[in-house]
Amino acid sequence: MVRDNKAQSRFELDVDGGVAFANYRLTPAAVIITHTETPRVLRGQGIASKLVEGALALIRADGRKVVGACGFVVDYLGKHPEYADMVG
Repeated sequence: MVRDNKAQSRFELDVDGGVAFANYRLTPAAVIITHTETPRVLRGQGIASKLVEGALALIRADGRKVVGACGFVVDYLGKHPEYADMVG
């Protein structure tokens, strides 16, 4: 399950002893996701997609918009029109 680590301004997902994360910055209008990272040995398994999906669910639950400032997030949002209403 994805959690919001507010102290470090990042969403986190525990996976097989490692942590995938997405750094963010908050603005009054949106959550700007600036970087996503998956442990090297776990790449290519869809973990980053699960991380972003969970992060977007948390952002939506807070009633906020999202801005993709990371190539992966921009691509993810482009492939998932169900999040179009959240893009700020």
